[in-house]
Amino acid sequence: MPAKSKAQQKTAGAALAAKRGDAKVSELKGASRSMEKSMTEKELEELASTNRANKPNHVEKQK
Repeated sequence: MPAKSKAQQKTAGAALAAKRGDAKVSELKGASRSMEKSMTEKELEELASTNRANKPNHVEKQK
């Protein structure tokens, strides 16, 4: 599942770094903290490795 926005890709990268032990889990905030807890390393890697070209900065929530 590729990231839908640059923000989602960046958040997944932060969560992946914490899951691998490269960053402290206590430094995570918001979505990256919940992603680290709820997603596997493989899922986070898929999101974080998404190409950022032609991605919007943020995606509007759907109603």
